[in-house]
Amino acid sequence: MISQKHEQHPTGNSTARKSRWWIWLIAAAAIVVIVVLWQRGGNTSDAKAGGDAVSRPVTVTTAVARQGDIGIYLNALGAVTPVYTVTVTSRVQGEITQVYYREGQMVKKGDPLVEIDPRPYQAALTQVEGQLAHDQAVLTEAKIDLERYQQALNRNAIAKQQFDDQQQVVLQDEGTVKNDEGQLANAKVNLEYTHITSPIAGRVGLRLVDPGNIVQTNSTTGLVVITQLQPITVIFSIAEDYLSQIQQQLLKGKKLTLDALDREDKKLASGTLLTLDNVIDPTTGTLKLKAIFDNKDNALFPSQFVNVKLLVDTQHDATLVPTPAIQRNAQGAFVYVIKSDQTASIRPITPGTTDGSVTAVQGLAPQEVVAVNGFDKLLDGAKVSVRAPKANDSQSAPSGTHTGDASAGKKGGSSR
Repeated sequence: MISQKHEQHPTGNSTARKSRWWIWLIAAAAIVVIVVLWQRGGNTSDAKAGGDAVSRPVTVTTAVARQGDIGIYLNALGAVTPVYTVTVTSRVQGEITQVYYREGQMVKKGDPLVEIDPRPYQAALTQVEGQLAHDQAVLTEAKIDLERYQQALNRNAIAKQQFDDQQQVVLQDEGTVKNDEGQLANAKVNLEYTHITSPIAGRVGLRLVDPGNIVQTNSTTGLVVITQLQPITVIFSIAEDYLSQIQQQLLKGKKLTLDALDREDKKLASGTLLTLDNVIDPTTGTLKLKAIFDNKDNALFPSQFVNVKLLVDTQHDATLVPTPAIQRNAQGAFVYVIKSDQTASIRPITPGTTDGSVTAVQGLAPQEVVAVNGFDKLLDGAKVSVRAPKANDSQSAPSGTHTGDASAGKKGGSSR
């Protein structure tokens, strides 16, 4: 009996283990089913959310392609150069008694600048005037004697040699008087040189001398520097490749205009091309050009660096769009055309001349509407919602824009 009990006990334990194994299997299957159902529910919600995102219109700003003229420009870096720059020096020696100019003052031609003590030169002038008066009296006396000798010679009262000698005396006295007149003119000029005036109209530089200083004749140290500001020139260089374009316009008798811009491409002044240099620099392959500006408001300052925008030609009846509307991919340039059903369509184009915020393109018809922003979400065939422009956007938008973006016109410079 005891041995039989020991044989039945293991069988009972095995049955218990099998029943527990089925319980764990059922629990694991239930967990797997719950996880699968949860994942399917999440994917379904994501799909719905994605579908809503795809169907949601993309908000964009648009512009209307227009037909018009666009300039072909050459861009270069130039330096403002005065037409005249004068370093005024003294032509006589003496003590400075007066300085009439102020630093940075605008002066006209003939305005007084510096006064040198004139008394020594006034005394020299008086001496020369006295010598001239004396010699003129001697000449007059010699001429009177010559007339008497002439009358005596006519009566054969004197020898002809005496008459001839008197003629030479008269000639000598005339030469002396001429020498005195030259010295008198020189003394007057030296006296005038003590009153130094401005030889040109322009702007006075910083003060270089003070009253009490002694200046030397033709000293290399200047008394004042004057720079002409109106008009003023700008010298700039272009690549030799563009020389033929400029020459063609000049041969037609056209006057080429250009703008001087600051480093932020803000217009400073407008001028005209004055001349071309006569040789191309072989080391850089560039040619120097000079333009002249009225500079009435003194916007250009000597030795200032400016960006030059030279108008070479004008392209007429071109299709123009805002430059920010043009996008590029591996296939080339394109724009998003907004159709009447408020969907976007990719249109390949060929960009041409760019003038600031406007570009001439081929492959687009005037009056077609293009998108100028929202490209990060925009796709071919996507629904769009046109954003109404703000007040400042509409004021700064380029001509021909339709609900244009103000930031579309911030790209400076122009190229061909």
